[in-house]
Amino acid sequence: MARICDITGKKPIVGNNVSYANNKTKRWFYPNLQRKRFYVPEQDIWIPLKVCTSIIRTINKKGIYAVLKEAKQKGTLSKQYHWLV
Repeated sequence: MARICDITGKKPIVGNNVSYANNKTKRWFYPNLQRKRFYVPEQDIWIPLKVCTSIIRTINKKGIYAVLKEAKQKGTLSKQYHWLV
């Protein structure tokens, strides 16, 4: 569970390394995860999240509370943060 985004649920996927000779070997593609603290003004608390960089851009645009609410409705929000919304 170490490499999963807390909001979007993005996780590593498997693919192939393809050499010039077209030899294929298995490899992993990891999401670009960052540890970041967000302030939730509705709850007046700081929460640490492990999120992918694409969702950081969305949080800057929409706000953390709106993104958490949307993720809970979709069912992608991590179980430990369900109490926030």
